[in-house]
Amino acid sequence: MKRLSELEYGESGLVREIRASQHELNCLGIRMKKQVKMVTRQPIKGPVVVVVDDMEVAMGLEIAEGVVIETDGHGEAGV
Repeated sequence: MKRLSELEYGESGLVREIRASQHELNCLGIRMKKQVKMVTRQPIKGPVVVVVDDMEVAMGLEIAEGVVIETDGHGEAGV
């Protein structure tokens, strides 16, 4: 299990726990048991961009830290 903000580029998994604003995340399409894939994580507290339901979604780092993901072990090593 990892926080959404800790996923590596290309890594994906299922949303297992939400510790942030559920309303805000629901508006972004992020809900329990949804598959998400990391696209990019900007440096120095920048936004996190993930793919959910074939749509790219950007969110602040604080919100991404409140989403717990069960990873499937796939990602690009060394990136």
